Amino acid sequence: MDLGISGKKALVCGASQGLGYACAQSLVNEGVEVVIAARTLVNLQQAQLALEQAQLQWAQKNHSKAVGVHIQCVDVTTQQGREQIKSTHPEIDILVTNAGGPASGDFRDWTRSDWLDALEANMLSPIELIKAYIDPMISKGYGRIINITSSAVKSPLPALGLSNGARAGLTGFVAGLARQSVANGVTINNLLPGTFETDRLRANFTHQANAQGVPYDRVIQDRLDKHPAKRFGQAHELGQACAFLCGVHSGYINGQNLLLDGGSFLGS
Repeated sequence: MDLGISGKKALVCGASQGLGYACAQSLVNEGVEVVIAARTLVNLQQAQLALEQAQLQWAQKNHSKAVGVHIQCVDVTTQQGREQIKSTHPEIDILVTNAGGPASGDFRDWTRSDWLDALEANMLSPIELIKAYIDPMISKGYGRIINITSSAVKSPLPALGLSNGARAGLTGFVAGLARQSVANGVTINNLLPGTFETDRLRANFTHQANAQGVPYDRVIQDRLDKHPAKRFGQAHELGQACAFLCGVHSGYINGQNLLLDGGSFLGS
């Protein structure tokens, strides 16, 4: 399916690896010019090289020109980082917000500072990015905003209280704004990933194994035994879902929370 977005321009946050990179890759494979943002320069440069190669392949296949892969080595959770992106790329057609979740733990141990950090990264920063770009999208009559949040929005986990609270706040805000922008061709949706096979998931399993004093493989197998799909999600699966929501055919999908968890959530 041609998603009709070749030549569009996208900003993808947290895109040097993991789910953010997968979204950027899927967009590149549709002929989209991408700006990838992250905090670590070497990872960004490696991602840029790989994405440029994929873009060249798309261009050759479609007898077109590669439109470019740009990097922004910034922290999007800071005002300075967001302003730097905006000044360099004042208008985009597609915005994908994405930030790693805060640490797990017991709410009794969290300070006010912990809560403010979680809100800044997982609620306020996405809102500020949306604020920066939504009006130009509305003026052009086309825009796609995708927020990568978490399956914990629908199925909160006790140890992820910081994430539960911050991401639920973003979800509530988006629910209202999406109904205001859609008439102007701008949709806003959220992707809610469950357990995806990423470096972050592996790090979490390592921490869990060490805390419990059990082998790493046992932690993984215990999780898989309880999973309906008996496997973890692959990053490209979320990337493809993201690309579809960014396409011209998805203009009637708006204000939704798309759960990608292999059926783990016990609801309909």
